[in-house]
Amino acid sequence: MRVKVLLISQGSTGDIYPLIALGKALQNAGHSVAYATAPLYKKEIEKAGIQYQHTPPNWEKPVFVDCMRTLDRQPNPIALLKQIYRSGLSFMGELIDTIEDLIQECDLVVCSYIFPHFKVLCDRYKVPFATITFCHSVIPAKDVTPELVPKLQAFPAPIQYLWNSFWWRLINKVVDRSVNSISGPIFESRQIPPIKNFITAPADLSIVCVSKSLMQQSRFLDSRFAYTGYLRWQSDTNDALEEELIQFCEGDPVPIITFGSVSFDHIQDIMSRFEKNWPKGQKIILQSGWAGLSIQINRPEIKIIDQVSHDQLFKHAACVIHHGGAGTTASVLHAGIPHIVVPHLGDQDFWAKEIKRLGTGIRLPKKHWPERLHKAVQKVTNDLQYAERARFCADQLSEESGSTHAVSILESFVKGK
Repeated sequence: MRVKVLLISQGSTGDIYPLIALGKALQNAGHSVAYATAPLYKKEIEKAGIQYQHTPPNWEKPVFVDCMRTLDRQPNPIALLKQIYRSGLSFMGELIDTIEDLIQECDLVVCSYIFPHFKVLCDRYKVPFATITFCHSVIPAKDVTPELVPKLQAFPAPIQYLWNSFWWRLINKVVDRSVNSISGPIFESRQIPPIKNFITAPADLSIVCVSKSLMQQSRFLDSRFAYTGYLRWQSDTNDALEEELIQFCEGDPVPIITFGSVSFDHIQDIMSRFEKNWPKGQKIILQSGWAGLSIQINRPEIKIIDQVSHDQLFKHAACVIHHGGAGTTASVLHAGIPHIVVPHLGDQDFWAKEIKRLGTGIRLPKKHWPERLHKAVQKVTNDLQYAERARFCADQLSEESGSTHAVSILESFVKGK
């Protein structure tokens, strides 16, 4: 059965690339795919051979960068979520109208978990709706304590289950209320009711695109949540840069810093502290990323590079210093090398904890990473247990095919409708 699928996502590359991978897998399975997102990603989507559908915002990259910088200032996850919706107020009405028109031409909608309100539009036209979640920290279960909530490990299991369930219900209500407080008037103007059960029931099917073998911890998972494995998309290899990296590394892996799409305040001061504390003569690769990381004084042992695929870059890594974004964390896990995670916002602190749990790396605080980086690099590269655990995780991931599994689940979902 050939299905016309509409993919929807907004945000940074970590929100966009997994759905490109899913789109390619759906096409390979014989389905028709269109991807609706901002024009910033049109080139990458069309290069993948997927039909691009324009949606607002018509932002240039600097506006996205400034938005990420604002998100980095938020003090907690609820404030972050509210700021995400607040940043979209200027175009949300137009976005809803655009998506409603597109929905009427398809058989299935697969959407980022940030936009569960599109389910109402799908229900209007009897189109199956599924969400994709990039991090399992938001998957509720009675045997999993929500992030930032104390665990009652010394108590009997039934007491723990009641405690956890209470907090998941409370968090669900707080998230619903927070989103509706920002976007409620726009929802109402489009005859969309207030969001309900953002956390506990975002859709009839919610794909969790992380490794089931490494990440799924609940024995009581609601059937609407399906762990598929990672959905990974890599940009093209840069042959000229590859030659530069080979010459720079001279056959030895080196530490690599990449903060991906994250941006933050006081970049120049932070990088000056990094320059001051990084030992002279010790090689390191610095990816500039959306923040535009750079150094003020030319040092031949510090190589600065621009955009490149993770798989190409991490072949040269002794360890990777990164922000803990879901996509970057997945790439380092697949590469089988140790992590040093410097979380900045959102689920990144959770990913730092997961890396520690897996034994593949350590966490550094955002405020002090330039001063502590060298000792951290020595720790994860000299202690062979980190490399052994990293290779174990990479071997586990090599057995999984997240995209293929996701397609199979989506096909069954549509048939069931």
